[in-house]
Amino acid sequence: MQIDQFFLEKFLRAGLAAFVTFLLSISLTPLFTYFAYKYEWWKKVKDTAWIGGGTEKAPIFHKLHAKKHERNIPTMAGILIWVPVAVFTLIFNLNRQQTWLPLFVLVAVGILGLFDDYINIKSENGGIAGIKSRVKMAWLLFLSLIGGIWFHFNLGKEFLEIPFWSNFNMGLLYIPLFMFVVVAAANAVNITDGLDGLSGGLLIFAYGAYTVIAMVQGYFGIAIFCASVVGTMLSYTWFNIYPARFFMGDTGAVALGATLGVIAMLTDTVFLLPVIASVFVFETLSVIIQLFSRKYLGKKVFLSTPIHHHFEAKGWPETKVTMRFWVIGAVSAVTGIILYLFENIS
Repeated sequence: MQIDQFFLEKFLRAGLAAFVTFLLSISLTPLFTYFAYKYEWWKKVKDTAWIGGGTEKAPIFHKLHAKKHERNIPTMAGILIWVPVAVFTLIFNLNRQQTWLPLFVLVAVGILGLFDDYINIKSENGGIAGIKSRVKMAWLLFLSLIGGIWFHFNLGKEFLEIPFWSNFNMGLLYIPLFMFVVVAAANAVNITDGLDGLSGGLLIFAYGAYTVIAMVQGYFGIAIFCASVVGTMLSYTWFNIYPARFFMGDTGAVALGATLGVIAMLTDTVFLLPVIASVFVFETLSVIIQLFSRKYLGKKVFLSTPIHHHFEAKGWPETKVTMRFWVIGAVSAVTGIILYLFENIS
């Protein structure tokens, strides 16, 4: 059996990209850790939760995680993820059609999250720490609008592929669809980023899946970009697994989620994204269900949301929740790849 030399070379380049960004990220970690602990970039523990545009007391969450935050764990480690990816992409993998847009979203949203995290660590009140939700959402919508305009007009994207059916001409509707996918993915990853190692492992699986899908499509720039994210995520997760040395913060979670949405749009696999990123979807749905039930039925469905806190409240150790969600995430990523291959082979 002979392996196609061209594809072998591209897979090797993707693997090299992951290795280089892993080394770059892990090399920067001691420097980040030094400054983070010296200047006390502690993540503030919140005793409130965001509910439908407002806040209310969240005693179960506070009880579950108060001891963790007594350890004074720094945040903003997301810069150890997107900075190496940005540097690598600018030097080795810059491509107008494939990597300009995800790089822009990753860095722009990463900077937005960095401001949010900085305000959080400087706040004296964990309940109101960070940029106001409406302001942050407005900026996220604005950045996604810029990305959507570039996606439609500069990249000429007009047709949306519906798996196992046909293509649908979206026209200008592609812009609001792009905005929705990017904002939804950003918030879903941010919601999930609540346990040591949880979002890190899940993002490795999701970006790993898109590395394979983009490679099969011939989008080698996107594949290498995704692989470079996997490399930095491996480095970050090494230090973020229980007990975490630091948290990625919004500068990591929101930026990586938004960029994942961009990758789904660029590879025309928006309908596969909920499969590949199923845990992020379930986490988000648990919050929506809880909100709806409390507002209209006057009772809670879950002990605490997102749903990983529900299992914690039921007595599951944090590591058990994380590792079982990792298993689901891995199976979901492989399922997404299989569905994509099956559709394109059949």
